Amino acid sequence: MAYKLIIKLSDRDLRHFRRELHKAREAVGIAEDEEILGAATELVRAMRGSELPDFVSERLDRLETAIAMLTDPDWLLDEGERSPMLGALAYLCDPEDIIPDDIPGIGLLDDAVMIELAFRELHHEIEAYEDFRKYRKSLPRLLGRKPDPGLRSKKIASRRDQLLGRMRRRRAADCR
Repeated sequence: MAYKLIIKLSDRDLRHFRRELHKAREAVGIAEDEEILGAATELVRAMRGSELPDFVSERLDRLETAIAMLTDPDWLLDEGERSPMLGALAYLCDPEDIIPDDIPGIGLLDDAVMIELAFRELHHEIEAYEDFRKYRKSLPRLLGRKPDPGLRSKKIASRRDQLLGRMRRRRAADCR
């Protein structure tokens, strides 16, 4: 029998988690992107190979999407757009975060909350990247059997620029 536990985070709670996320983002300036991405990739691999609470395993696909977004050579985010997600990944890779990860049953609860907060905050970026991946996957069908590599590159660049523009407009509208 499943048990539904709803935790209501107050504004004070959210400020606390955001402060912790902000600290992790500041630490990103110390670590190299590749170091954080490598640690995050290893963390996801290790988590996939272990028995996890559902509230964590349900979020692993999101982590993999974030890592893919940050490592995709066709998806070019500027430093300001990369930094928030790198900060979230840096937080998740820290085993001694708010709730140490080795506490059975609840050690990954704060990590799940951080994933949720990061993805809510970065929903425009994630949505644009997921649309980009769908478009890129559909290209062989759109271009035919033997597509011209130059045309494929132009189409990818054009769609990427459109989606990045949309993402930035939506982000700016949220800040108003």
